[in-house]
Amino acid sequence: MRHITRRYFLKGSAAASATMLFTAQSYSQVVGANDAIRVAVVGFGGRGGDHISGMLEQKGVRLVALCDADYEVLEKGKKRLTEESKDKDGKVIPPKLQKIDTYQDVRRLLEDKNIDAITTATPNHWHSLLVVWACQAGKDVYVEKPVSHNVWEGRKAVEAARKYNRIVQTGTQCRSSPGLIEAIKWLREGNLGKIKLVRGTCYKPRGSIGKVDAPQPIPQNINYDLWCGPAPMEPLKRKRLHYDWHWVWSTGNGDLGNQGIHQMDIARWMLGYNALSPRVLSIGGRLGYIDDGETANTQVIYHDYPEAPLFFEVRGLKTAPYKPLNADMRGIGVGVVAHCEGGYLVNPSYTECYAYDKDGKLIKEWKGGGDHYANWIKAIRSRNHKDLNADILEGHLSSALCHTGNISHRLGEQKSPNEILEAIKSDKEKVETYQRMVEHLRENKVDIDQTRLTLGVALTMDPATEKFTGTMADAANKLATREYRKPYVVPENV
Repeated sequence: MRHITRRYFLKGSAAASATMLFTAQSYSQVVGANDAIRVAVVGFGGRGGDHISGMLEQKGVRLVALCDADYEVLEKGKKRLTEESKDKDGKVIPPKLQKIDTYQDVRRLLEDKNIDAITTATPNHWHSLLVVWACQAGKDVYVEKPVSHNVWEGRKAVEAARKYNRIVQTGTQCRSSPGLIEAIKWLREGNLGKIKLVRGTCYKPRGSIGKVDAPQPIPQNINYDLWCGPAPMEPLKRKRLHYDWHWVWSTGNGDLGNQGIHQMDIARWMLGYNALSPRVLSIGGRLGYIDDGETANTQVIYHDYPEAPLFFEVRGLKTAPYKPLNADMRGIGVGVVAHCEGGYLVNPSYTECYAYDKDGKLIKEWKGGGDHYANWIKAIRSRNHKDLNADILEGHLSSALCHTGNISHRLGEQKSPNEILEAIKSDKEKVETYQRMVEHLRENKVDIDQTRLTLGVALTMDPATEKFTGTMADAANKLATREYRKPYVVPENV
């Protein structure tokens, strides 16, 4: 591997909280066809475990380092890779690696010139900062979805990737599924006529995370300063630090930005829009239980694109699949449906699509998954971000659609069912979607006359600038970014 130049400086003390700031000039890397690409995995208590497996399977790739703010996770990961084990029959399984470097502080990892690229599956609030820092350090990136915790920092991640000529793949692996690629191409060619609307669904049961009466202790194996990073370093006000961060605003984006980002991305892909929507509205709430979660578990998002709207539904309580026409059609719990003049395209999984005519008769189907990691490695070798199936720009736009929907919700007010109907009565699709949500809540014994839904603010945005305009624009733009905790700051000029 040839490293031409890299310049950086260290500011502050040698303590763990010291920060690495990279200069505006990053170093370039030229990867030859026979060079091994040296990869580190950052954050692997959950989804990152798949990153480790995926990197071990790639030809011409060496997994050389692990990083996690949880020392216990870090040591267990190292042990699984470098020590022999036994299968269920007692047969010895040799170690996968002879050695691997470990870091708790990602800034120290990024200083390592022996690392060419990183993958990251940290909590959402770290994603964009890691992309920026890694690009400044001359490293390519595979970043889990959503690529950002807010709209503004997602755009900064795109700017960093372009400025430093880095290959940054978004972890929306559906983009590498041949079945979906072929089906959406077929749809976009007009084979079902004009698209009337696209509906994404995230019907995924999510139980209560419980409720605590006082701040909880931070496990001793976790460097909480590093774990919090850009987010406020506040007392832990829920039972579990890990995973349940999805359901609080300072670190997560709800299921809309967790599971739903996959389907939001596919929906936008079907529509063919490469910008944020000019208008967005949310209706929803956290209903069915009282816990320490803050994000909505029941929500309808309406993105008013000019030619065809994008509806998105989140249901965290028990529900039946969505079927656009009749009982013979493939139902979707987590999926996307394109409603067209000549029928429907139904995407019920990561690897499948089914086309139906207007009467619900199956006319065509596609199946087949791909290797999203391999696509990233191929693009690293070509040094062309256009070879990526899910370039960081695609990830930013789809992630931001989730964020703008959540902003509408967070600025909204609880309203009676009649008040909500009055606000949306001019749009029959909004009314139909809302009424189905109300029926779903009733089936789960939620009385929305007593526990009211939040009618979000109908926000307008200039897609070119990604800035809100009109009603409550100042408040909305404030939520489109955040106050960063020093030294974990996404820079204005990347």
